[in-house]
Amino acid sequence: MAILPSSNNLYAGSAIPALQSHPKRAAINARDPTTNRLIAALPAAEFQRWLPMLEFVEMKQGDLLYEAGQKLNYVFFPTTAMISLQYGLANGHSSEIAVIGKEGVVGASVFMVDGPSYSNAEVQIAGQGFRLKAGLIKQFFNDGGPAVDLVLRYTQALMTQMALTAVCNRHHNLEQQFCRWLLLSLDRIPTNEMCITHELLGHMLGVRREGITSCASRLQKKGVIRYARGRITVLNRPALEEQACECYEVGKQAYERLLPENLQPSDRTWPPFMRSNAA
Repeated sequence: MAILPSSNNLYAGSAIPALQSHPKRAAINARDPTTNRLIAALPAAEFQRWLPMLEFVEMKQGDLLYEAGQKLNYVFFPTTAMISLQYGLANGHSSEIAVIGKEGVVGASVFMVDGPSYSNAEVQIAGQGFRLKAGLIKQFFNDGGPAVDLVLRYTQALMTQMALTAVCNRHHNLEQQFCRWLLLSLDRIPTNEMCITHELLGHMLGVRREGITSCASRLQKKGVIRYARGRITVLNRPALEEQACECYEVGKQAYERLLPENLQPSDRTWPPFMRSNAA
């Protein structure tokens, strides 16, 4: 179902410790646009220019933000949701080529060309975010300034993720791919718990559901994750990183190298609807 119109740095800080006792991370304000890393990286003056035009949206699992062949009317900046970019084949099958969460923007192609998308963008993990009309953001982009450099850096990081996904799917075993996917998700959502079925995960990774179930069972026996009733909770992140292939670390380093540090919320002038919750 297509989404309808509505009225912390990704890798900052030291390594996340084992989470056996505290499976939930600190809550964040989904209505704070600076929860999205790209918006947070805008200088204060540019942020104030964007702010009145950002629309808050709820994103439900399974919502299609756009489909292949469709011209993009909006770009989306997730805060707590995670979006899956999928490339479909003529036989109806599709595979995930990248995931986007609080570190990025969905619909970056509008900056480059004025044409249809070549992939689907589906909400993989429900949450919230903001959207901006494609025409407005293209205008900001054409005006030059910090947004141009920021989006180009992000696009390069996203292309690196896509390339690593192709390499990983070809050369690494399913358990390594599964662990990498879990880590990518942890970096993009505010909790250590994911509401997602093994069937859907199998679809994303291009494998049978039974393969995902087998991987999840082995990781659960090792105390790395817990899964039940369509929920996967990561209990021990360091152990998960040990099980993953090098593709995760390479991609992480690309984002750290290409994207600047966030500005602090204290640098912002907050509008009334979010002032009570702003840090």
